Amino acid sequence: MSDFAARLVAWQKLHGRHDLPWQRTRDPYRIWLSEIMLQQTQVATVIPYYARFLARFPDLATLAAAPQGEVLELWAGLGYYARARNLHRCAQQIVAEHGGKFPENSQKIAELPGIGKSTAAAIAAFAFGARGAILDGNVKRVLTRCFGIDGFPGQATVERRLWELAEALLPETGIEAYTQGVMDLGATLCTRSQPRCGDCPQRGLCVAEREGRQAELPAAKPARAVPERESVVTLFTDGRRVLLERRPPTGIWGGLLAPPEGRPPELAARFGLRAGACEELPELRHSFTHFRLTLRPLRCTVDSPPLTAADGAAQLEWVEFEKCGSAALPAPIRKLLTRLAAE
Repeated sequence: MSDFAARLVAWQKLHGRHDLPWQRTRDPYRIWLSEIMLQQTQVATVIPYYARFLARFPDLATLAAAPQGEVLELWAGLGYYARARNLHRCAQQIVAEHGGKFPENSQKIAELPGIGKSTAAAIAAFAFGARGAILDGNVKRVLTRCFGIDGFPGQATVERRLWELAEALLPETGIEAYTQGVMDLGATLCTRSQPRCGDCPQRGLCVAEREGRQAELPAAKPARAVPERESVVTLFTDGRRVLLERRPPTGIWGGLLAPPEGRPPELAARFGLRAGACEELPELRHSFTHFRLTLRPLRCTVDSPPLTAADGAAQLEWVEFEKCGSAALPAPIRKLLTRLAAE
């Protein structure tokens, strides 16, 4: 096990990633932001979002004081929007309960919104040099292959074994290089398909490489039926603007703008609108983590765009089509509105 860590640290220093925007800093705010953005998102996608986010929210206090809608606007397109909502809540909690100072203890960090055990250990390692194990998707792949661990890594018994292994592998010194190295190894060499085993520092130690089992490790998630859902949404428009509704803060697309769910007659009456011609638009399919959604959009012209004080009007916004590219919209809704604007 010590050989595994020594090889990894030596490789990272020579061949690992050293020039990412969030490296070469001990600022826990920037490190935390990068770790949250990198969850389920590739580095190349994150970099421009990270730069724009810091330009608007250069420190934790600025983020905490911002309206959630503005945070979501800068996050729009990254997906998994609960990350952005938790990021905002976390900043506010650190200001309120920790005097605006990021906790240094990984256990305390893990208690904050949206930060699990692995992410907390990474933040503590890079910001404070604290020794702790991480176990994200890349690390699970490296460990299952290198040590020949069977079973789906998301299964409780397998995950417990991986955590025990991750803890046992930690070096006594050089935790930053080790932590970055195991991330880099999974991201650049020990990839899901076509791993570059010939360049791997663990060649000769790795069970999967030695036994030719790279394709079967880690074991795939057991297949199961994916639930299907449907929803009808109405796009009220005066030709220049579209009426969007701010969704509840939790749940699907929480806090984002989207067309209201329902059919034109009921919604028009509820929102104080006089509906004109309506037409069906092509359905829109979108896959979430646990289900697939089919949206059936209807476009409806309106003669009287101003809203009354009808029920729910406070959550409604008229958004110009030309501004939909920068509004806080879910990716499939942005795609739909962009297509309509071009017609």
